[in-house]
Amino acid sequence: MFKNLFQTLFVWLIIIGSFFMLFTIFNPNNASKIEITYNQFIQFIKDNKVSSITITDNEVEGEFREPIKIQNREIKFFKTTLPYKDEQLMRDMIDKGIIIKTKNRNMFWDIFIGYIPWIILFLVFWFIFFRSITNGTSKAFEFSQSRAKIYIDNKPNVRFDDVADCEEAKEDLKEVVEFLKNREKYIKLGAKIPKGILLVGPPGVGKTLLAKAVAGEAGVPFLSISGSDFVEMFVGVGAARVRDLFQKARQLAPAIIFIDEIDAVGRMRGSGIGGGHDEREQTLNQLLVEMDGFEGKEGIVILAATNRPDILDPALLRPGRFDRKIYIGLPDVKGRLEILKIHAKGKPLSDDVQLERIAQMTPGFSGADLANLINEAALLAARNGRDKITMKDLEEARDKIIMGSAKKNMILSDEEKRRVAYHEAGHAIVSRLLSKSDKVEKVTIIPRGMALGVTVSLPEKDKYLYEESYLKNQLAILMGGRVAEKIIFNEVSSGAANDLERATEIARKMVMEWGMSKILGPIFISRGDEVFLGKELVKRNGTSEDLLKIVDKEIKNILQEAEETAYRILNENLDKLNKVAQLLLEKETITGEELDEILGLKHAENKAQLN
Repeated sequence: MFKNLFQTLFVWLIIIGSFFMLFTIFNPNNASKIEITYNQFIQFIKDNKVSSITITDNEVEGEFREPIKIQNREIKFFKTTLPYKDEQLMRDMIDKGIIIKTKNRNMFWDIFIGYIPWIILFLVFWFIFFRSITNGTSKAFEFSQSRAKIYIDNKPNVRFDDVADCEEAKEDLKEVVEFLKNREKYIKLGAKIPKGILLVGPPGVGKTLLAKAVAGEAGVPFLSISGSDFVEMFVGVGAARVRDLFQKARQLAPAIIFIDEIDAVGRMRGSGIGGGHDEREQTLNQLLVEMDGFEGKEGIVILAATNRPDILDPALLRPGRFDRKIYIGLPDVKGRLEILKIHAKGKPLSDDVQLERIAQMTPGFSGADLANLINEAALLAARNGRDKITMKDLEEARDKIIMGSAKKNMILSDEEKRRVAYHEAGHAIVSRLLSKSDKVEKVTIIPRGMALGVTVSLPEKDKYLYEESYLKNQLAILMGGRVAEKIIFNEVSSGAANDLERATEIARKMVMEWGMSKILGPIFISRGDEVFLGKELVKRNGTSEDLLKIVDKEIKNILQEAEETAYRILNENLDKLNKVAQLLLEKETITGEELDEILGLKHAENKAQLN
């Protein structure tokens, strides 16, 4: 690294030095010659202090017989401009023995000299540009070669045991590993291993890690590249890189090609304005051709990962290309515990740490989120001078990831703080007193992230289906903060903006996607946003304006019903609303146990049926 840095600095020093040297040599306004006035020039002639001059048109450059002090400098050479042709002056110079030379101006040379600095700058910028398109290499046309990272002797040391959860996905991929290890067994039986396997799932679930585990288990060369590395500003470069990638794979076979974020190059063709035979589509076409150009017996398996399978071109997904699709979802509570154990391995944990509890408190977390949680907890422990990670550190790290960092320096006015307290108290009370809602874990009025206060509710178990009653309760909870403000202050504030946004989105899905409208019944209505999924820019969704008006009315009715539910609960428990808000103003953060104590409930008992 230091060698390359030294070489780069050396090249730059040469370029800059050459620039200043040439500028100094060829610049007609050389710093060694001082400009004098015509009057001074005449006086120096009269005083016989000039030894020689060179006249170019009306410009004069001369030399003194002895250095003269001008502007506190000892000057030997000078220059001036003749305002007119003075024949008497010429005779006086001849009489005094001054050597007179004349020189014709070379216009071409003057122009060339004037452009030398710009030529050098152009060469410098071209050098920088060429370095950037070649990824820092000195080979002029290497940008057409694949940028894949090739692991041969240093194959990924990841194994299936290092990948927690994803058991179903690992079972499907073990077949690929077996094929790469013992190809003859499958060839004799006439079996063909899938050419391509597409790993689908949300960001951070371990798709890339799983691909490396396949290579590590199989012990074969691993060629890893991102989809964005194919596409360049030059036409044909992406296709050339695809060809080069498959050529290298054939030379190293058996091998694994892994294309991460394949949606960057595999997006549906013909999408967007103007359709398009663009560079990206040419690259995709070449990828399709290459996948058709090799047989499974060659021992090349293509793994690809994406979290946007909906935008991929159908030609890429047909049998014979990506034959198998493996979905990797977010881990359940058991999977989260396994992931936490892996990332906590080798880290000093306090005796009070309960990873099972943390796993229960992190529904919806991906593997990457859990890894980040452990790291954030370690940073908090180090920041506070502890030599072990405590449960408090893990809980604080979880809150930071969910809600953002606490803004303890943000100063709210007393009125704003009081309003926030009632707002969060409204959320908490409605949530706790409704059945089929998530358990309130914590309520705080300490600003975090974009929020001035937060009510943290956690599901008692992972949910994969949402009943209509559960969704309506969630809407009432979201309306709880706004309703509490209206009851206490007789008006609402802008603090409920995010609540309304989330509530409206849930209500919209209830009506348009989940068939939970009494008037519309079991119907699915397209939202017409296919343009963002790579479909045609303009596409009729077949939904009439009259139907959309009914949809809007139904959404409004559902939201109003949720608001009425929140009103009923809070009006019936107004004294408890005041107590919770007052406790929040005193402590800023309260637990679910403290909330239950005010509400007169046991923390572990079932919630009352109030709806």
